[in-house]
Amino acid sequence: MNGSLANAVRSDWFGPLLVTIVAVAIVGGFNPSFLSPLNIQVLLLAIAVNGLIAFSQMLIIAIGQMNLSVGAIGGLCAIVFAGMMDAWHVPASLAALTALSLGVICGVINGFLIARTGISAFVITLASLSVYKGINLGITHAQPFYDISDGVKSIGQGAIFGIIPWLMLPTMAVGLALWFMLNRQPIGRFILAVGGNQHAAELSGISIANTVVIAHALSGFLAALAGLLLVARLQMGQPTIGDDWLILSFAAPVIGGAVLAGGHVSVPATLLGVVIVAIITQALVLFDIDPFLVQVVLGAMILAAVGANRFRESRLSRNLKRL
Repeated sequence: MNGSLANAVRSDWFGPLLVTIVAVAIVGGFNPSFLSPLNIQVLLLAIAVNGLIAFSQMLIIAIGQMNLSVGAIGGLCAIVFAGMMDAWHVPASLAALTALSLGVICGVINGFLIARTGISAFVITLASLSVYKGINLGITHAQPFYDISDGVKSIGQGAIFGIIPWLMLPTMAVGLALWFMLNRQPIGRFILAVGGNQHAAELSGISIANTVVIAHALSGFLAALAGLLLVARLQMGQPTIGDDWLILSFAAPVIGGAVLAGGHVSVPATLLGVVIVAIITQALVLFDIDPFLVQVVLGAMILAAVGANRFRESRLSRNLKRL
């Protein structure tokens, strides 16, 4: 095995890629309609939204924290986006800019409270989840907004070559930007350094508070963007948007080899984790299996992925001790 192939095998994305290929082959073999253009488009639509949800959580995992309010932020921003178009007839571009800005503000509030109070991210984001969801329900009275801009609807329904949804473009752009940021930019190195060893990062001159706030601001922006894409996909502003994001937001990064303690995440592997989840979900539909089993499968996959990561880390630690 040459060096480049050995490095590929050891990389975070190799395992998820192998699982993806095997899953596609198995599901496609049992049900050829899985590989039909329509089903591929449905898969890509799910990947487009779920990829942003996973990236939103991945950034917080990178600093060794968790964001329980990802879904609440995305749902609130989706409602603001749809509500501004429905109730006030605001142009879609201005509504989108307002909703994305709100996502950043929600993230900054989370990050500021965590950095300044010293209270754990779990507690802060659990509290903000309740606050953001309460505002959502207060705005909507649990009723959807239906009067969505025709331009937004066309983006949500449009596809390149009749297969690749337009909604995939922002997700791919975000994925490339995050990869570049985490691997080539100082702020990306700061985020990973804070997650890897906060004390060492502080001694290196990195501002822990600023890094935490920036990571949460980016997380809020991505959650808001996912909410906007879901409004375009559903053709309405549904107050339940974001309610089922939490498990998915952790599943994909963990399947992609993210270390929950922080300091190590992978953008390509996280996206492949999203693909695996989408394939499993679609397979359950195609084989007429109870869709509620998706939650069971996701929970099992998280446990398996965490166990595999722990096993790999312990083996690496033993090998280093022998040297």
